[in-house]
Amino acid sequence: MFYGEHEHTIDRKGRLIIPSRFREVMKEHYIDRFVVTRGLDGCLFLFTEEEWRAQENRFRGLSFTKAEARTFNRIYFSGASELTCDRQGRVLLPEYLRDFAGIKRDVMLVGVSNRIEIWGKEAWQKFYGQYRESYEEIAEKLLPE
Repeated sequence: MFYGEHEHTIDRKGRLIIPSRFREVMKEHYIDRFVVTRGLDGCLFLFTEEEWRAQENRFRGLSFTKAEARTFNRIYFSGASELTCDRQGRVLLPEYLRDFAGIKRDVMLVGVSNRIEIWGKEAWQKFYGQYRESYEEIAEKLLPE
């Protein structure tokens, strides 16, 4: 559903413009709200409401008697915040999430099928630079023939 890399900036109030291609997808699928939370590898995860519910159900099944499950759920769900786009297609990213991802001004929005990842531009460039050479090796390990 969400694909591509889009470079944007955060304004002084912490607002981020959702790329027009993503807004088209939102319109096609009647999406008007998102949930953003702490992601992995130093980015933020932005889910549609429907996808967020699926994630929530998946993680709800983790045993609360296991310390790692409790820790993950606490960090993941305590970071969650509902977002709605304004008329200009902007969302307000909470400061604590911007701090978590080290987002100052320049960001990359990366479509990863069922979610959008929000990265500080430098962090995305570092991540991409680190893994682009091993992309084919990773594909061979993960994908069946």
